[in-house]
Amino acid sequence: MTTSSAIRHPHILVVDDEPDLRTLYELTLLREGYHVDTAATLSEARQHLAQQRFDVLITDMRLPDGMGTALLEQVRNQQRSERCIVITAYGSAVNAVESLKAGAFDYLTKPVDLKQFRSVISAATRTQGVSPAEAGTPVSSGFIPARARDDPTSASSRSAGALALQRMVGESVVMRLVKERITKVARSMAPVLVRGESGTGKELAATALHANSHRSQGPFVAVNCSAIPEALLESEFFGAKKGAYTGASHDRDGFFQAARGGTLFLDEIGDLPLAMQSKLLRAIQERRARPVGSTQEDMLDVRIVSATHKDLSVEVQAGRFRQDLYYRLNVIDIVMPPLRERLSDLPALCDALLARIAAESGQAVPTVSQAMLDQLSLDPLRGNVRELENLLHRAMALSTDGVLGLLDDGELGFSGEAWAGTSAAPLTGDVSQELRDIPHNLQEHLDQQERVILVRTLQETGFNRTAAAARLGLSLRQIRYRIARLNIDAPQGGDANDEAG
Repeated sequence: MTTSSAIRHPHILVVDDEPDLRTLYELTLLREGYHVDTAATLSEARQHLAQQRFDVLITDMRLPDGMGTALLEQVRNQQRSERCIVITAYGSAVNAVESLKAGAFDYLTKPVDLKQFRSVISAATRTQGVSPAEAGTPVSSGFIPARARDDPTSASSRSAGALALQRMVGESVVMRLVKERITKVARSMAPVLVRGESGTGKELAATALHANSHRSQGPFVAVNCSAIPEALLESEFFGAKKGAYTGASHDRDGFFQAARGGTLFLDEIGDLPLAMQSKLLRAIQERRARPVGSTQEDMLDVRIVSATHKDLSVEVQAGRFRQDLYYRLNVIDIVMPPLRERLSDLPALCDALLARIAAESGQAVPTVSQAMLDQLSLDPLRGNVRELENLLHRAMALSTDGVLGLLDDGELGFSGEAWAGTSAAPLTGDVSQELRDIPHNLQEHLDQQERVILVRTLQETGFNRTAAAARLGLSLRQIRYRIARLNIDAPQGGDANDEAG
């Protein structure tokens, strides 16, 4: 049996100048099994900090002898391990943002909801690797117990976090800095804005943030803000009650409810209409929202990560994006570099992308020639990793020897955006014809050439796909994949011409 001397109880310092509130917080925490010290001023709090270490520091924003953020600065400057939680006045979004920027783990607004209070403290102690439940102390029914599987320091959570970072392929200097920043800010509840051009991997960054956070065992809900009709935005975000509108036959959760206890990723946040921006701002600030058709608000428990390819500061100046929402979302920013700024990652990216393409199409993983890598490094690749994947997809489709290199006509390696020329060759005609004109769109041109080869071979084999595949050095599964991707129609009964495969 574990002796009491071996039990590790989380130790919390509460700083508030109002005696009644200080007592309320203290009693709530004592009932949950925490050790608690209290202070009424900055100077008293500093005396406690000078004498010992705490797991969590809870402080009011405004104290008689200064601002509570001074304690956050002290913790940060002294490289102490306390998780800091700031209590701000109702509706004081500026103070909340400033506290998060100063290094707060999270914040609460007055009047403090005790259920949310217990939840936030539980999350903060979990990141320290200890909780009353783990220490063997009985807890009340209102407490959200921490378990080893919820602890980001546990082996399983570390493994998931490391795997999410590995999916962000590349070890260039800029990518190492991005990964280090993700690891550093993942444990906070501060909102994060991921910025970068299309195709740079913003959702991968958001996923890595979630996987390395104390919410990693909760849901990760990704939302494309530009893909939702404006009339449905409020119900999609906040849910709706039965009968709230025509067709609402039952209560339905929104994205915020679905992401409860986890992370809500708002992709393309810059495309959100102004009216919805106002509703989103209130939900983020007050952590409450009213489902459509409801008379009561739900408490929201999500970490917000948003992303955009737009320059939101420009959008703010143009009046298309609310300045207060931008300020609220951009507490911490992560900038995903374009591919042209990390060309040293090209070989690793090609290997990873080809492995995925090969797995999806049932092919062996090809290799990339140095000539092709050199050519790709000269390509603007304005679509970044997404465009690179498309190029590799087409190169692999036309490869016959397992090595991706330049085609005989020197087509491969430059995207359609980089070319200026006349239209591509027609679907019919001599496949071996020289490329006399530079195509407007390389990807479309390559699809056309591949389609010509497949149609001609199928016609010559009587649409026997097994025979056609053998002539082209493909498996039956591979040629079926290409026929489906290029929308090639086979005559009725064509399946019967295939040999068993």
